[in-house]
Order: sequence, then structure tokens, then C-alpha cells
Amino acid sequence: MSLPVPDSDALAASHALQNLIAAEIARHDGAISFARFMELALYAPGLGYYTGGAAKLGAAGDFVTAPEISSLFGAALAQVAAPLMAQSAPAILEFGAGTGKLARDVLTALAADGVPVASYAIMELSGELRARQQEALKDFPQVRWLDDFPAAFDGVVLANEVLDAMPVALVRKDAGLWRELTVTVEEGEFAWLPRLPDAALAAQIARQIPDADLLQDGYLTEVHPVACGFMGSLARMFGAGKGAAILLDYGFPAHEFYLDQRIGGTLMCHYRHHAHPEPFYLPGLQDITAHVDFTAMALAAQDAGLDVLAYMNQASFLLGAGIGELLLRHDPSDPMRYLPQSKALQKLVSPAEMGELFKVLVVGRGVALPEALARADRSHRL
Repeated sequence: MSLPVPDSDALAASHALQNLIAAEIARHDGAISFARFMELALYAPGLGYYTGGAAKLGAAGDFVTAPEISSLFGAALAQVAAPLMAQSAPAILEFGAGTGKLARDVLTALAADGVPVASYAIMELSGELRARQQEALKDFPQVRWLDDFPAAFDGVVLANEVLDAMPVALVRKDAGLWRELTVTVEEGEFAWLPRLPDAALAAQIARQIPDADLLQDGYLTEVHPVACGFMGSLARMFGAGKGAAILLDYGFPAHEFYLDQRIGGTLMCHYRHHAHPEPFYLPGLQDITAHVDFTAMALAAQDAGLDVLAYMNQASFLLGAGIGELLLRHDPSDPMRYLPQSKALQKLVSPAEMGELFKVLVVGRGVALPEALARADRSHRL
């Protein structure tokens, strides 16, 4: 691979993380699950990708998310959050708030429309991003940061590109049997070690992969026990209360996820705006993600007692939320202001950009979506 060379401090941090992971492998009889490797690579205290000090987002980072493209994205989410809060409570909880731009855009739009937000809580594992959020949101006194799930919550949950960063298990079909790809060390390098899955992972494979027995030998894919557990945690947090969680990410329903042409899975790494498939490359310096199986997420939510309120692509969600009308608040006769916003909207909704690959799943209890979004629901395709 031809990728940018990190500086000496970044290399030293990655080597320290590699040593930590190797020690973890040694303590566990020479192998750990890939989910554990991914967890350490992304979240090991002080060394993981999200818990270290490197910039993640924007031109200086590794990728750009929808809130960074245009404030129209946050304003559209505000249009959906307002009626949901009116049915539950004037509170928002955001997971993985990035630079804080989405929170700022949502709060700014709601304030402009006269919608009160008593509390805007953020759960953020990255110290570097939390510091950026605190600076970006210093003018919003209702914002606070949490270190764990609240025991109970009523209101609206936002999670933009959160599920894709949750650790996944890798499984491959060999000689008619599914095997878990674990991580070991060979000659000082991380390497794959296949083994039979334990009972919990075997059950996850059976629950998540439709027609798993029919897939060809050599088929490699991901299963998502951590993300499914997150859906259960949302249900426990909502308890007997009211509210909805809006989850935006890239992925597919199960019948599109496990196609023959996706024989190599969807795992992808991002390093300084370069995408590549090598998760062992410089742990701690690159993001590791997998596409989301939205059918698995919906089933996990239902199993935990939540209702699936809607599922659709990002284009349908944003258009149903009124992003087109929001664009028209910019005067088309002022091309210096209007054209950049129009171009950004196109990137957010175009099928060739983010409009089709990114999906939106809304789950909750005791609330109903605005009629325009209810009409756009495609949850029957899950």
C-alpha cells in the first residue's frame, strides 16, 4: 500500500498499542477475537484511534461526515427532533458527536424555531473530540457530557456514523462450516487464526445471516454482537418512557448485505482520506469500520422491546425532513451563498454520493414520526 507516512510520535504511539495488543493475545492463550482487536485498536485508553490525540475529522483527519458537509443536515434533523420531543421530553442525547458541529447545528436550528431543549447530553469516548465539542458548544449551557448510559431517558437520541465503528466479529465459511477469524501473533506480526465459533457467536451467525448454509466456501463477512447489544441498551435506557433514536450510517438490509459479490465482507480502514482493507496496518492511527446490517439492528431493537418506527435511505429521510425547503431559506438570487449549499445538499441526497449508501433507522417507544417521514418508511424491506 502507498499511504502517507506518519510522524515519529504517531509511530511510537502505534508501536505502544501494538505491544499492548500483543500482550493481550499472550494472556489469552495466543489469540483474541477480532472484535477485541478492533476494540483495542479504536478505544484502548490513550492509544486507540478514538481515545488518542490525533485529529479524526475534516481535512486534517481521515474522513468527512455529513454534518461537516453542510449545516442543512443538522437543521433537517432538528425538523424531525422537534415533533418527537413534543411527544416525549425536551431532551437530546447524542452518541459520538464528532467535532460538535451536528449538536451546534441542531441546537441553533431549534432555537431559531423557538423549540426549547432543556438538556443536550453527549457521550463521547474521544478526548480529542470531546475537547473540540466543548469549544464548539461553549455558548450552549444545556450541553453536558456523560461517561455512561443514563439510567433512564425520554427524548431524542442521535447517532450519526456510530454503529459502523462498533467492534465486529469476522467469520468465514470453510469446508461448509463457519469459523471465527481470531487474531494471533506470528513472527512478530499480527495474523489470522481461524477457529470454531463459541455458542454465543454461532447463535449470532444463525440469527443474523439469512440462508447462511447456502453461502459459498470462502465467504467472509461480519456479525455485529456489540452493535446489537447497543440497541438493547437503548431499549433499557428508554425503559417505560417515550422517545426515539435516529441512527444514520452506511449499510444494507440483510438481503442486500450477504450477496455473493460481497464475498470479502465490508470491513474497511480509513487513514488520512485513504480507504484500504488492512486492519493490522498501524493500529491506533486509522479508523476501522464495517457496514451496518440494518436488519440485525432492527431485530435487536424489537427483541429488546422497541418499535421500529421507520427505515429508509438518507435521501428519503432528509427530503422528508424538509431539507429542500431549508435550502430555499438561502436566496437563490445570491449565488455566492446559495450555490455552495445547493452543492452540499446534492452530496447528501444524491444516489451517487451519500443518498443511497447511507440509511436511517428510527426506533423508539410511544411516539410517532411526522407524516412525511412515515410515508417514506421502507421498513418492510428489512
